[in-house]
Amino acid sequence: MSSPAPSDTKGSKEFVKQSNLYQEFLAEREEILKHKWIESERLGYDIGFERALLDWIRKHRDAWRTNRRAQLAAQSGARTPAAAAQKSS
Repeated sequence: MSSPAPSDTKGSKEFVKQSNLYQEFLAEREEILKHKWIESERLGYDIGFERALLDWIRKHRDAWRTNRRAQLAAQSGARTPAAAAQKSS
């Protein structure tokens, strides 16, 4: 099997970089790195990425995702069921 042509590889990489899944991954990673920095400063030593990841998932991920979805929906002007319910109350 031959490897893909360089132009195909470049197009694939650009497609991935523009995908919503990749954008969400980058945003979540940024939050984990912020959490790592904050916790490392608080404790006085580098806690490492894995510990920060697990701690962030346990303590913050659900709320972050909920807020992120609401923020993205507001930016896109999309009406979510939750937003529609809030407006009708």
